[in-house]
Amino acid sequence: MTASTAPTTQDLRNTELVALAAQGDNRAWAEIVARYRGLVTAVVRNYRLQDADARDAEQRTWLRLVEHLGSLRDPDRLGGWLSTTASRECLRILREGQGMVALEMDAVPTSDPGVEEQVVDADTAARLWRIVGTLPPRGRTIMTALFADEPRPYAEVARDTGIPIGSLGPSRARLIDRVRRTFDDGAFATAAQ
Repeated sequence: MTASTAPTTQDLRNTELVALAAQGDNRAWAEIVARYRGLVTAVVRNYRLQDADARDAEQRTWLRLVEHLGSLRDPDRLGGWLSTTASRECLRILREGQGMVALEMDAVPTSDPGVEEQVVDADTAARLWRIVGTLPPRGRTIMTALFADEPRPYAEVARDTGIPIGSLGPSRARLIDRVRRTFDDGAFATAAQ
C-alpha cells in the first residue's frame, strides 16, 4: 500500500481501532475519543451532576475503557458499552456524594407496566416520531441516528449530514427543544388525529 491509499484511523471499524488502541496505538485511541466524546458527555449531562462530578464521571468512563480494551466482547458496539459505563459512573458518583440518597438499582421495583401504561407509552412514542417526521431532512437524520436503539457514532452522523462533529451536540439540543415545544403545544396531536 502506498501512503496515499493507506487507511487512516478514521476509516477503521471499532474492532480494528480497539485492537490497535489495546496495543498502545495513540492515534487509534485519539480516534475512539473523537468518535465517542460527544456521546459520553451527553450521557453524563443527563445526570445533571455538578461540573467537577461530571468531569470525574467522564474521566472514569474513559479509564474503564482503558482497563477493558483487551476484553471487550463486541468492540463494534462500543457506543452502547460507553453509554452504559458512563451511566454507571454517574450513579456511582451520586451514591458517593455527601447527603445524597443512594439510588440502588436493585431497590427499584421491576413491575411490568400495565396495559394502560403501555398504550400511553406507545401513543407518546408515536406522537414524538410523527413530530420528528416533520423536521427538515437533516434534522430527521440527526434525530434517528442519535436516538436509535444502537446510536451511531457522532463522526458517522457528521459525515452523513455534512455537519461538523462539534456542531452535532448543539444541533441535537436545538432539535430536541423544537420537538419538545411541538409536543408540549399539543396542537400536533390534535391535528394528526
